[in-house]
Amino acid sequence: MARKRGNAAPLKQYWLTGAGARRVRWNTPGDHRRCTKAVKKYLGPRAAAYCATLHKQATGVWPGDRRNR
Repeated sequence: MARKRGNAAPLKQYWLTGAGARRVRWNTPGDHRRCTKAVKKYLGPRAAAYCATLHKQATGVWPGDRRNR
């Protein structure tokens, strides 16, 4: 049985540019931590990896990278 992935794109948009992005405040100190805390409710232990990917897309650098200001 195939998994349904119908909400992936709208959820990504929500966390990158929508109301979720305003909550996370990308490109400010603690943005990855805020994202992980908010998304953990829905993704559990996968939240940190998902937020790392969103962080890279939103800011252009990975969290923990020395270029991350």
